[in-house]
Amino acid sequence: MMIFSKKDSKTEYDNFEDIQNIKKENKMPLGKKEEIMKDPTSLNAILGKGSKFEGKLTFEGTVRIEGDFIGEIFSEDTLIIGEGAHIQAEISVGSVSVYGEIKGNIIAQKSCELHAPAKVVGNIVTGNLMIESGVIFEGNCKTDKSINLSKGQSSHPSPVKVNADIPKV
Repeated sequence: MMIFSKKDSKTEYDNFEDIQNIKKENKMPLGKKEEIMKDPTSLNAILGKGSKFEGKLTFEGTVRIEGDFIGEIFSEDTLIIGEGAHIQAEISVGSVSVYGEIKGNIIAQKSCELHAPAKVVGNIVTGNLMIESGVIFEGNCKTDKSINLSKGQSSHPSPVKVNADIPKV
């Protein structure tokens, strides 16, 4: 079997490990969403399962939350809410991908993606909305390409109280 790689010469490989390493070297780059999901090193911070945090979160880059969070989240970058997460917050971010539970309003300047088995109770204002089959969404949504987070724009149709208990799904 002949394998072509970035190495200087073409070589015949008998060792399975060598072949696997070359396949990894030549692998096509993943799309941004896949890369973030499969490569935790592309994240700036992770609030892991079993973690609980209450307060205000601001960040740059990409942050993933897998635990419990109560408060406010603000960033012009990307937030990922993992499948085991329970969030009670007002969220204003550049983009958000939701797999867990959120009770509160979401402003997502670029995009808001709700992936099964997500549950969102609150209102969404975003430039681009995607809701996958199997998601539970209770609230109002508005797509608005002119959202500007830096001005602190808050154009939610009506507030949702975030300090109430989120029923576990």
